[in-house]
Amino acid sequence: MQDQTHQEHGKKVAAMFGRIAGWYDFLNHALSAGQDIYWRYRLVKLVRPAKNGLVLDLAAGTLDVSVELKKQYPDIKVLAMDFAFPMLACGKSKKLDGKHEHTRGASIAAVQADGKKLPLPDSCLDGATIAFGIRNILPREEAYKEILRTLKPGARFCILEFGSGRKRIWKGFYNFYLNRILPLLGKVVSGDSGAYTYLADTIRSFPDERTLGTELRNSGFGRVMFIPLLSGIVYIHVAEKPAE
Repeated sequence: MQDQTHQEHGKKVAAMFGRIAGWYDFLNHALSAGQDIYWRYRLVKLVRPAKNGLVLDLAAGTLDVSVELKKQYPDIKVLAMDFAFPMLACGKSKKLDGKHEHTRGASIAAVQADGKKLPLPDSCLDGATIAFGIRNILPREEAYKEILRTLKPGARFCILEFGSGRKRIWKGFYNFYLNRILPLLGKVVSGDSGAYTYLADTIRSFPDERTLGTELRNSGFGRVMFIPLLSGIVYIHVAEKPAE
């Protein structure tokens, strides 16, 4: 019964992101005052894949992290996977087709996939990322185990995610923005009344940085570290697969 509930949750989340795919990039940049571009840059900087390696961008959405991976590591190939196909299609049309086709399209493969059942062999990846997506996967531990299975020994899994919305930040202004302003702006711009209320709800219920680190270690990862950004509104977690 719980597996069925998690499957239903995944389908609802995929449908929701499919509805706002066209507005997703604009809202990300606008609602973060452009900070999300820097956050993704920092995330990718920490991946450090092997030369000519293969990197997974899980919950790739509209491919911002995939493109940043190619910018910083031009020799690698990127697997961009997401449960919501409209997000991938939107990103592909904006960022891979046309003038970018020869430089990016040939080495970024956009594939619809479930993060809890990756269609990949064991120990094939030189790195993996997920940006603002781990909140949407239930149970998270299944995704951790799949990433661990597919990473090569010593490779890194880098997570960019909001911190717990339960912490009081900037004397409560951030919490007010998260709970009241962000859902309203998201609704006005995208026309979707539920998507950004869902965002605020999942941030509030998300574990804090130390608890998330414990989850990763309990799933089998070795060294785990976290880096706070913007007063802890956002965190980057880096987890390494133990070397054999």
